[in-house]
Amino acid sequence: MRLTERRLLNVNDEILRLRREEELAEGELGFHRHLADDAIRDAVVSDLPIDRADARDTAKDVARLQAAVESAREKIRRLEAKRDRLLGHLQD
Repeated sequence: MRLTERRLLNVNDEILRLRREEELAEGELGFHRHLADDAIRDAVVSDLPIDRADARDTAKDVARLQAAVESAREKIRRLEAKRDRLLGHLQD
């Protein structure tokens, strides 16, 4: 097997791994968005400092997970571009 073919297989494996990671992060993100919505509602209704702190914490969790999803998507885009270049080398 040529080097280009091995690299292509490795890139494909990494894309699959990142897609699973993205899927898991999206699932967690949905869950944490619900928690954040509840926490914000509780903070508005009760106006207690602890509820406001909880709302801030859950908002940070949502932001962290959104960043993880976007990071995985960006890595996938870069690897797909690399895969396209490798496929181009195989056609040469």
